[in-house]
Amino acid sequence: MAADDIDYNIVFPDAGTSERHWQGTKEPVVILLGWAGCKDKHLSKYSSIYNDKGCVTIRYTAPLKTVFISETFGYKELSGTALKLLEILYDYEVENSPVFFHVFSNGGFMLYRYIVELLHSDQQFSSLRVLGVVVDSAPGSGNVRGALRALTATLGPRISPALKYVLLALFAVSVFLLRIVLYPVTKFIHKNHYDAVRERPPAWPHFLLYSRADQVIRHRDIELFAEAVAKKGVPVHSCDFASSAHVCHFRDFPEQYTRKCRDFLVACMKDSEGPEAKKRQHVQNLSLPYRICVQIK
Repeated sequence: MAADDIDYNIVFPDAGTSERHWQGTKEPVVILLGWAGCKDKHLSKYSSIYNDKGCVTIRYTAPLKTVFISETFGYKELSGTALKLLEILYDYEVENSPVFFHVFSNGGFMLYRYIVELLHSDQQFSSLRVLGVVVDSAPGSGNVRGALRALTATLGPRISPALKYVLLALFAVSVFLLRIVLYPVTKFIHKNHYDAVRERPPAWPHFLLYSRADQVIRHRDIELFAEAVAKKGVPVHSCDFASSAHVCHFRDFPEQYTRKCRDFLVACMKDSEGPEAKKRQHVQNLSLPYRICVQIK
């Protein structure tokens, strides 16, 4: 298989569950892209939201070095990973099924960026039917403090304090110089994930799940991103959970989170089967407001 050298997991639902939920139509394939340092046992809890709904799920989390090192220094290693992930659809002969994404934090969104670019430009994937995307706790831009918090949490307690501080210092200097001070120049060589998707977003609907209590990704970054892509005609919905920490919305609000994700998937499926799906390709220059809901704990 083309994707044998990346560590992914794929789960197929039983035929009865699929038929009960999708009644003869092709069940969606949901691709979940984990946050930096995410363990598969954690990502599998999210995939169960969709497995129990009769969906095929593919789980993948990019290695730490590609998120914190390769992307920081402009090496597009994740572009090759994005290609392999899309080729999985052909390996398992589900390329004719509707595709849905669920993306977590900047670590997942960096990879999603390259998938979007391939779907924009590669003829091989022009026939794929993407329904929409749920984005959890992303995207963020130019937040050195948040990036350091994310790296600190990812490194965990096993690494020695001295080595941890050295790595954090090197990372902070690199991010500050390459992604903030020199970014007006370096963006012509390697644009960051935030700007790349904001400036050329895909046409399918986006559902942004975030929280004002997030200490890693600034809520204002997400809101500005939503406003920008909505102005380009992309349907955008947002939900502020208000009190949950970074990528902890499901942990704190499991029932609401599950319901919102499933309802959005079903709405995207219905939309893709109607005439609006054909029209969506022609609305890039329209200006549509995005919708916000606020979850009160």
